[in-house]
Amino acid sequence: MDRNATLPKDVSKLFYKEERLALFIDGANLYAAARSLGFDIDYKRLRDGFAVEGRLMRAFYYTALVEDQEYSPIRPLVDWLDYNGYTMVTKPTKEFTDASGRRKIKGNMDIELAIDVMEMAEHVDHILLFSGDGDFRRLVEAVQRRGVRVSVVSTVKSQPPMVADELRRQADNFIELQDLAPFIARIHHHRDPVGGPSEPHQGNPNDPFEL
Repeated sequence: MDRNATLPKDVSKLFYKEERLALFIDGANLYAAARSLGFDIDYKRLRDGFAVEGRLMRAFYYTALVEDQEYSPIRPLVDWLDYNGYTMVTKPTKEFTDASGRRKIKGNMDIELAIDVMEMAEHVDHILLFSGDGDFRRLVEAVQRRGVRVSVVSTVKSQPPMVADELRRQADNFIELQDLAPFIARIHHHRDPVGGPSEPHQGNPNDPFEL
């Protein structure tokens, strides 16, 4: 872990040095938010930046994988995260046809993330939820009743904003992703950086995952 890793001062002051932290990253949602702000995430910088703010117990990353592909564009990222301190939670995407006859790919990981948050709540003091999905509002409320603080990481500076207003209001803290960009953005080189590959969008860009 990089002990010189830092976060913005306004973010750093939200943490207590001895509190137990857990990161829960909704991969597709965070990727879409970062892309809307024009940067890719360096997951080593992200992990190390938060690890120095407290006792990082776990960093979970959730994403769906398209099966039956000769090459999955997200596989390099999944493998890198798996070997570099992240707990990977994946499942196959599901293909369906909508009412207009168009093929859709669905890869919602909300249930998996919610179950893990509830199970980890008794072992941590502060949860970082990297998602703007309003469906998580009740989850945040539930763990807050157990005495756990919850900070939501997303953005209101994209067009449209990526975080649901009800989720932002429920959280103990809201951390603007754009403010983190100088500290967690991937620095592009000709070779892949130590932060691993960025998460690509799977499938037809006009036929995205359900976030």
